[in-house]
Amino acid sequence: MDQRHHRPQYPNSSRHDHQSAYKRDRDDSRDHFECKRFGPNHHQHQAGPAPGQSSLTSQALSTRKQLYERDFPLYKQPVEVGSFSLDSERRFFNDRRQMRYFVEPDRKPNFDLRDGYKDRFIKRDDGVKEKLDHILRWVLANRSKLQSRGTTDSSACALDVDFVTWRGHLTKLLTTPYETREGWLLAVTKFRGTLYISEVETEAARRDRENRTEKHEEMMYWGYKFEQYTCTDNIHSFPDPSGVVNTNEAFCTVVQTRLADHRLLFSGEVDCRDKDPKAPAPPACYVELKTSAEICTPKQRSNFHRFKLLKWWAQSFLPGVPRVVAGFRDHEGVVVALETFHISKISHLIKNEYNCWKPTVCMNFCCDFLSFVKGVVREDNPSVVHLFSCEPQRDVTYSIHRDSQYSFLPHWYVEEMTSASSQDSHHR
Repeated sequence: MDQRHHRPQYPNSSRHDHQSAYKRDRDDSRDHFECKRFGPNHHQHQAGPAPGQSSLTSQALSTRKQLYERDFPLYKQPVEVGSFSLDSERRFFNDRRQMRYFVEPDRKPNFDLRDGYKDRFIKRDDGVKEKLDHILRWVLANRSKLQSRGTTDSSACALDVDFVTWRGHLTKLLTTPYETREGWLLAVTKFRGTLYISEVETEAARRDRENRTEKHEEMMYWGYKFEQYTCTDNIHSFPDPSGVVNTNEAFCTVVQTRLADHRLLFSGEVDCRDKDPKAPAPPACYVELKTSAEICTPKQRSNFHRFKLLKWWAQSFLPGVPRVVAGFRDHEGVVVALETFHISKISHLIKNEYNCWKPTVCMNFCCDFLSFVKGVVREDNPSVVHLFSCEPQRDVTYSIHRDSQYSFLPHWYVEEMTSASSQDSHHR
């Protein structure tokens, strides 16, 4: 496949140069960027209403990957419009206090990822569902950056974006055509012209979370411990692996971009940034950190390419994070090797894998899903939720819920946005 349909570049240059590079990559296929709202990949799907559902329509979106093998859709260079921090008690701060710096380790490290699990670990309660709350706090604190310009209509969009969500929810969409194990539920509400997407935990995911083994819990800790070995709080210090790992803490970027005709605002957690003062501006200076089992056989390498690199690529490509630094661990949980994966080169790594995933399929499915949502969610009402559901290799369907447990826009957000908008119209 022509590489320009595979991966726009993220060069270390000015924003103008970024946009020019994206334009050059897309010039030969610009006629293919429009997402058809109800194209041939939307078809009828009959199903009876499930318990608790007020209605289930017959419209559905196919997840068959063959339907999405088109030219790579327009994806504008992501621009960081802000960031925020969550402290050791998950309190929100509209600043960069939790940002950390990457310190390049030795090429042959000996990091014991088990260290501190029993006695220096404060684990976030992942049974508490925060929904979009942290992003919404950022939106309220930075509304002036997001308002549409030059409108005099008091009913105009309060925010100049089509969608607000977490990066992780979009990552799930990108990987859906290749997902064979896990389904998902995404709740969508339209409020003042903007569509908000929040994940709902599936019953299967809840059971898995509540029944994790101690070994699984420890292996989840290993990823955070690797960050402690490779990150520091300020540019002049060195990592201190003797401290406490607290998974409540987080630094999150907020980026704006456009996928075809969908204007996106989303936030995602960032592990660290390049400490070089000459590093490019965010998000191009950010580094994603991962751990993975040591690769010893061709079969293991093939599985790594087919499954793990898909998730890593999707997660970093969306916000424009250019590289993943991976620590490869032995079965005792000791990191014995490091490798850097440049997001722009991952499609080269996988091209010789038989029937492997394709970036263009991922992005086109996401684009069509967003078009599907726009076509379905018409009522502008924060108490109305459209719940989109997908099981592996099945169509995406949806149900509509009013004043239900699925409502997720908090009263404090709705009230402040409504009162601020009425004040804006009063002052015009």
